[in-house]
Parts: sequence; C-alpha cells; structure tokens
Amino acid sequence: MERSSGILMHITSLPSPYGIGSFGKEAYEFVGFLVEAGQKYWQILPIGSTGYGDSPYQSFSTFAGNPLFIDLDLFKEDDLLQIEEFEGLDFGNNPEKVDYNKVLHHKLWVLRKAFERGRERYKKAVEIFEKANIEWIEDYGLYMALKFHFDLTSWQEWDEAIKFREKEAMDYYKETLQEEIEYWIFIQFLFFQQWEELKKYANNSGISIIGDIPIYVAEDSVDTWKNSEVFLLDENKRPIKVAGCPPDAFSKTGQLWGNPLYRWDLLESRGFDWWIERIKGSMKLYDVIRIDHFRGLESYWAVPYGEKTAEEGAWVKGPGIKLFDAIKEKLGDVNIIAEDLGFLTPEVITLREKTEYPGMKVLQFAFDTREESDYLPHNYDKNCVVYTGTHDNDTVTGWFHTAPLKDVEFAERYLKLNEEEGYHWGFIRGAWSSVGDLAIAQLQDFLGLGSEARMNIPSTIGGNWHWRVKREDLTIELAEKIHEITKLYGR
Repeated sequence: MERSSGILMHITSLPSPYGIGSFGKEAYEFVGFLVEAGQKYWQILPIGSTGYGDSPYQSFSTFAGNPLFIDLDLFKEDDLLQIEEFEGLDFGNNPEKVDYNKVLHHKLWVLRKAFERGRERYKKAVEIFEKANIEWIEDYGLYMALKFHFDLTSWQEWDEAIKFREKEAMDYYKETLQEEIEYWIFIQFLFFQQWEELKKYANNSGISIIGDIPIYVAEDSVDTWKNSEVFLLDENKRPIKVAGCPPDAFSKTGQLWGNPLYRWDLLESRGFDWWIERIKGSMKLYDVIRIDHFRGLESYWAVPYGEKTAEEGAWVKGPGIKLFDAIKEKLGDVNIIAEDLGFLTPEVITLREKTEYPGMKVLQFAFDTREESDYLPHNYDKNCVVYTGTHDNDTVTGWFHTAPLKDVEFAERYLKLNEEEGYHWGFIRGAWSSVGDLAIAQLQDFLGLGSEARMNIPSTIGGNWHWRVKREDLTIELAEKIHEITKLYGR
C-alpha cells in the first residue's frame, strides 16, 4: 500500500432528497469531491440490507445489498417511474438525519412499482444476474419473501417445517411466493447494477473503495437459516453461545452483539469454504476489504446465550492463520486491512504479522495518560492505517468535550494543538504526518462537527447510523484545504 489518504463516510450519509444517501448523483459528486481533495480512498461501512437497530453490521444477508441505496432518480432515465410518483412522498424532513422507518416504508413501495414495470423489460438481464449469483440469490429471495409473509419475524419464529427447511415446505413456499421472490431478486439486480456503475466511475477517477466485512452475521439472516450447520446452534437451531467482547474502553459491561458463533472445526474440515465465498463476494464489491474485529479470528469472546451483558464470557481459540492460508490458496493475494483493535495479546499481533495485513491505529486512543500507548504516532510502523477515529468513536471535536481533561491536555501538548488551526485540523495533521502508509479521517472530523454527528455508540440501540452531511458543507474550499494538507505530507 503506497503512502496515501482517504475519507470515511457511509453511503447513508450522502445528501439526498429522498431521506437517505444513495448511488445517484450525490454519490458521483462526492467522488468528484474526493478527487478535488487529493484523496485516493473512499471508505464505507457494510452495504448489506440492515436489520435490527438499523446497523450495517446486522444484515439479512452477507451477500445481498441494501435496497435503500438504490437511487430513485435513475429510474426516470429508464422510464420505470415518473418523478411525480415519488417526489411528494415523506422520506423524512431532516437533511442531517435518516428516518429509517419512513425511508423503508416509502422506498419499498416505489421499488415495487419499478419491479412491476421493469420485470418484463429486464427479464433476460435479471436471468443473467441470477445465474452469476446462483450461490446465494435464490435463497435470499425466498428468505425475504418469507420474512414479509411472517410479518417480519426472525426465521426462528417461523412455522417449524420452513424453519428447518424441510423439502415439502420449501417447495410449497417457492411456488406460493414466486412473485415475491422475483421482486426481491429484481431489487438485487438493480442494486448491483447501480453499485457497479458507481464503483467503476470511482475507480476510473482514481478512487478506490474500502469496505467492511463484519466478522459475524446476524442470527436473523438468510446465512444462518441456510447454513445453520456452520454455526454454534442447538438441536432447535437456537444459539448456544453468542458473540461480543469483554469490558473495555467502549463499555464497562462489554459489548453483547448476540451474533451466532462459528463451528470453526467444521469449517476447517470443509476448507473454510463458506468464509472463502464471503471474501469472494466482498472482492466484487470493494477494492480493499477491512475485516471487522480481526482479533476474533485468533481468539473470540463467547458469551452464554441468554446473558444480559458480555461480562460472563470466555476466550476461545479461533481458526488463526489456517483461515488466511486457505483464503490465499483459493483467492490469491487479497487487499485486506485488519481491524486489530480491542484487547491485543501477543498472539493477535503475531497473527497479523504473519498475514502481513496492515493493522489500525486510532489517534483518539493514543492519549490515555494512564499508560504508554501503541497508538501514539512515534510508535507506528509504516504497515498500518491511521485513523483520527472510526465510526465507533466520537468525532474529534466531540472527543475534546468528553475525554478526561488530562488526556485532552496530553493531546494538546503532543500534537501542538491551537485554536487558530482548529483542534480537529491538528488531529488530522497528526494522522496525515505520521509514517503510516494510509491515513483516514471521518468526514465529520474534516467538518469539525461535534458529538451530534457521531455515527455509532457501541452497545447502544437506537439513535445510531443516522448522521447525514448537508450538501452545502461539501465546498470547494474544504476540498482545497484537504488537498493542501494531503500534499504537504506526501499523501
């Protein structure tokens, strides 16, 4: 990875008249902003369809895309819809916040109209798309059709015959829900068609996409329903233990994610086939893959199912280097960033060094005055990605108002911060001037926004993933200022 830099902002945060960011005009204009700012990377969060709590890390499918990202204005060009059919719908009236309930309700209604008008016109194209994605698309279509048939409940609550995927029940619902299945497949066709065009445009403009692959999948997902044998479930397909992480700087009681854990012994006996398919799917979507919670692949925190916090868990050995050897054997060299945050043991560090993947350094973690920190820039080596903060952190400006005073004073001394430059710009300078090969900051940090613009507070539900940038904030003056600091530090 050459010396370079980028901006972290999820698709949801793009400006849009329809309540949520999409793959339309504003996305293309943001690519132009990145180019003007001298950046080489656009980092986004997972782009799968969101489930519980609107989290992109709790998706209904590890392969399918989020229908909410499909741009409606592009339908006008295809004559699938007229603008008056959706222009007056209530997608939410706050340009700085996503109203997921309103967006989901109205956007799925609009997509239904597009399907009704486009199913015959695009029939052959959809068939080609379906064949190219046969490993997952039919089960996804059936899963989503069933989910709405059973009033959006998890597959765990469905009738027993279809919950256990008995052949007779599968055949019955495939026939009964045929049109619904076609609808969900058609939506994925639209999603991938628009995303591939946007990604192509970004790549041709010199911008590479960094995307996330969550280490775990949601219990309420087609992945767990279809591939239940690779997860740690009991005879009733209920989790035995679930994922999380122990108490840390983010949470005093740990983070209880609740995702099913893997049967790594079974996956290893199958050559890690399902995980390799996940990586292959992400390679189609992104230029660089950030593996979320990398440390969980060395050892993971297993919490007994039913616990209310993650405090009573235990460390269990993961697949380690065997998984990455299998990935390399099947897929060759994959551009991967290891999200090696959290409780790092010598074994985790050794695993990352064996893979040779760059790890992550978060500047907000550097100034804990209680101990010497590996996150201080003078401790970096080149093979790392330096962040002012991630989507799980407060914004830099928010951090200065919430961090302990001694930590703030340490940051002021270390980075020589001053009000004339702006503390958030001084923080960015600290990342951009470091030896790390890649430096990334959230767009919120370039804008100097406070905690109101924070993307996520770990271990909380509700109020997360909502932030959106205002169109008027993406100015040529801001792009030029970012370009200036990027050029100054050789990125």
